[in-house]
Amino acid sequence: MAIAATIRQPTEECILPGLFSVEAILKTENLWKLYRAGKVDVPALRGINFEVLPGEAVAVMGPSGCGKSSLLYVIGGLAQASRGRVLVDGNDLTAMSDAERTKLRRHKIGFVFQRFNLLPTLTAQGNIAIAQYIHGDGFDPHRFDVVTKMLGLDGRLHHKPSELSGGEQQRVAIARAIINEPKILLADEPTGNLDTKNSEIVLAMLRQLNKDLGQTVVMITHNPEAASYFDRIVHMRDGVIVDGVSAD
Repeated sequence: MAIAATIRQPTEECILPGLFSVEAILKTENLWKLYRAGKVDVPALRGINFEVLPGEAVAVMGPSGCGKSSLLYVIGGLAQASRGRVLVDGNDLTAMSDAERTKLRRHKIGFVFQRFNLLPTLTAQGNIAIAQYIHGDGFDPHRFDVVTKMLGLDGRLHHKPSELSGGEQQRVAIARAIINEPKILLADEPTGNLDTKNSEIVLAMLRQLNKDLGQTVVMITHNPEAASYFDRIVHMRDGVIVDGVSAD
């Protein structure tokens, strides 16, 4: 799948024809993100229009500096948009206060990062269960069993992170991210710290979560092989989307 050779010049409205539908679980409208460098505003995102339907698995690809991580941080409510809107399950992130965005993230979005970010003093079980308590609904043993068995962790639950392989640690991080049934799972280079074998395992499990549980997944990656596991691949360059194709 070749990236489009010609990058469309962004405009204030830069609308992709036929892109939006009322069923979208995630939607951006003319999304801009500017960073201040001295006295100059440097655009990381330039008029992005993007949507994800419920149950989709979408990979966002592009070279370093293209804006893909900025896109993930803004749609995940971890960074504020400079202009435009982000709608998550019909909620406008860009109109919310910091406290409101935090609450929405807790209930609607799960995150998986390149770094596993596990608590070293807790076992795998503790690292997953703590997310349920933070969510506020308490421990749900049925959901816990479903998720840990699907991710192949049921035999490793009493081990601390230092006793787990990199692939197992990332699977714990994924379990923690989806244990509260978020509407969207956002993954930022989730295989970046893994070898080939563990990368394949993690990607296959993300795909399984999508297929078997209907989990909506958006993954940021620079790796074409990782992106090929997903239904749709969106290419970015210089802060704009240059194409979005099926992975078939």
